[in-house]
Amino acid sequence: QVHVVESGGGLVQAGASLRLSCAASGRTFILYAMGWFRQAPGTEREVVATISPTGSSTYYTDSVKGRFTISRDNAKNMVYLQMNSLKPEDTAVYYCAAGESYSKPGQFGYWGQGTQVTVSS
Repeated sequence: QVHVVESGGGLVQAGASLRLSCAASGRTFILYAMGWFRQAPGTEREVVATISPTGSSTYYTDSVKGRFTISRDNAKNMVYLQMNSLKPEDTAVYYCAAGESYSKPGQFGYWGQGTQVTVSS
């Protein structure tokens, strides 16, 4: 099992940057794909980005391509989401999660409590 805790959210203006961090516990961290998801009020949770266990493969939803970067440090059991050129539509609660495959975001589990990101216009 993997236990994750997110941090790094906040209130920023449009165009700014934020870096989210996800601290994972468990010696099996390196076996899991990791991902960032988000949920805005009144909407379903959606995948933002995922990364394979070694970090060699990544996936991004179209709306964040070229602006967000997912990375991981397996030595520190950490996953990051660098978010640049933030837009008001990026406002949501962001969740970190672990899964079997970076290409199957629908099968992710082990959710964190989430961190709020608010982008003002």
